[in-house]
Amino acid sequence: MPLPFTPVTESELEDLHRRLAATRRPPLASGAGWERGMDADFLAHLLDSWRERYDWRTHEARILSLPWARAGRGDRTLHLVHQRAGADAPAVVLLHGWPDSALRFERLLPLLTDLNVVVPALPGYPFSNGPAQPGTTTATMASLVADAVDALGYHRYVVSGGDVGADVAEQLAAMHPDRVTALHLTNISPLHAVFADRSSLGAEELAYLDTAAAWQRAEGGYIAEQSTKPHTLAPALADSPAGLAAWIVEKLHSWSHTPFEEDDLLTWTSAYWFTNTIGTSFAPYSELAPPVPYMATPTVVSAFAHDTKPAPRSFVSRFVNVHEFVEHQDGGHFAAWEQPLRYVQDLRRAVALANQ
Repeated sequence: MPLPFTPVTESELEDLHRRLAATRRPPLASGAGWERGMDADFLAHLLDSWRERYDWRTHEARILSLPWARAGRGDRTLHLVHQRAGADAPAVVLLHGWPDSALRFERLLPLLTDLNVVVPALPGYPFSNGPAQPGTTTATMASLVADAVDALGYHRYVVSGGDVGADVAEQLAAMHPDRVTALHLTNISPLHAVFADRSSLGAEELAYLDTAAAWQRAEGGYIAEQSTKPHTLAPALADSPAGLAAWIVEKLHSWSHTPFEEDDLLTWTSAYWFTNTIGTSFAPYSELAPPVPYMATPTVVSAFAHDTKPAPRSFVSRFVNVHEFVEHQDGGHFAAWEQPLRYVQDLRRAVALANQ
């Protein structure tokens, strides 16, 4: 079974612990909490846990025990989790986003044993087959995913995703409408809001764009940096585990509704650290592909109330063929991890839709 990475060496673990012990902590205003980004006290405790208590080996063994495979065409291959159910079972492709990895869907695997499940590690992200090359847009990623899934023998399948994965899903369905039988999305591409013609929108949609713009002003600084100056940001985060943890964990905290366990925060951050992929994970932000104008593929949308900027059905329907719009009062941006049962219920709605 092809593995997505070799076990971390003892010298790599020792290097991480040395860096954590030598962390130079900046003087920050006390009592700010999360209002100015990462909570300094929370980070200090997390870094101590990372060095003194956290056991990477336990989580490494679990990650390596997943049913990894490698598939594609020629040198266009991807590492992916491939959980087989049988030749007659429907196939689903699950697409992760940032700042996570294929681990976003780990909790779904025991709930989907009756389906053939493919979870690609997108290029440039943890566990992927090498860094994202220049020009690796979400459209490029979609093409690589299509080749990999086809090589596995699945020629018709449902695609599910959120964040960057939603962009890839839209691109994939546009490229291969004969293969993608249904979509399940937790959001549509945010580029639809960027390029929307306000003169054609109703009051609800205009209010949404105003809300999204306010979120962008308050929370979107990371997008500006990752899209315009990724090569300035990447060296700092790749060299400092404290900086990397602050950059990633602040998002995991502020974008989720169900709190992450400390070990999960450290595992997701360690995945970026040991694979050295934080810089290459910025590719979808700096290498933009134009959004798909309209996606006719039948779509189930899961609207989790505490996602970063959930769009109303009226706006979403302008860009995808919404058959079901399921609203959830709980759950945030990482819904597949936070609310796996509800996520799976909606994914199965898309599978049923594909079979109609």
